[in-house]
Amino acid sequence: MNPIVNGWYADPEARYYNGRYYIYVTKSFSAYSDQMNLDAFSSADLAHWDKHENILDMSGYPYVRQAVWAPTVIDRNGKYYLIFASNDIQSNDEYGGLEIAVSDAPTGPFRNLLGRPLVDRFVNRAQPIDAHLFKDDDGTVYLYWGGWRHCNAAILNESMTGFVPLPNGDWCKAVTPNGYVEGPCMLKRKGVYYFMWSEGNWTDGTYHVSCSASQSPLDIRAEGKTILQSSQIAEGPGHHGYLNIPGTDDWRIVYHRRIIGDREPGHRVLCMDRLQFSGHEMLPVTMTE
Repeated sequence: MNPIVNGWYADPEARYYNGRYYIYVTKSFSAYSDQMNLDAFSSADLAHWDKHENILDMSGYPYVRQAVWAPTVIDRNGKYYLIFASNDIQSNDEYGGLEIAVSDAPTGPFRNLLGRPLVDRFVNRAQPIDAHLFKDDDGTVYLYWGGWRHCNAAILNESMTGFVPLPNGDWCKAVTPNGYVEGPCMLKRKGVYYFMWSEGNWTDGTYHVSCSASQSPLDIRAEGKTILQSSQIAEGPGHHGYLNIPGTDDWRIVYHRRIIGDREPGHRVLCMDRLQFSGHEMLPVTMTE
């Protein structure tokens, strides 16, 4: 049943750890100054959700004043790493960007790993927001991020404290597909990489999700197709994550959407629907109530 939890939440990232499903979310307030921590939800059955409030230890972030949003989490070497955006920086003269935190448990508390942002500036014109962590089958961890219609990709080092040089010597690569606005997401299924992103305006019904398929996590095709968009059920769906039911080819897309006609920017709700494929083609998602 959608929405899957009560309250205003956005930008979900979904994971499966130790027999439970986890969804990490932005607290969706209109005032960025009210967005000063993150929540998570966990479930054993995708139906009954436990709430985990304020999973960040913000005492390690004295420089963060607003816009704690868009979490992404990955497990590595027995630890859980969370990257989120801070301060909604508008130029390299402001302090903030992408922060990285670490915890011994998937629900935190997540503590500042570096004592500073992981990415603190615009690179390839991408605002340092909307991170997404993707772990490939060989254990390599990729980071995708970017707002303001530009997206970058990089490979994190083993300690998650920095980046591995790419073959050309650069530490990151521009991977912006046509129509990209924000909210990158990478899924791998049966050897195919599906790169997804959000387009349109997050405050209205133009927001939607597109996808392109490729054979490499760093070679993103420019052309994509829409796989999630407004309908008579709801409007403005986007900035999503996904879940794979362990041991199956059953996939779910976890996303936020808006109630039709509600113009309050912060009013976004957390939803989940089936993510289906035909061969190697990702099919358009049908939103449900």
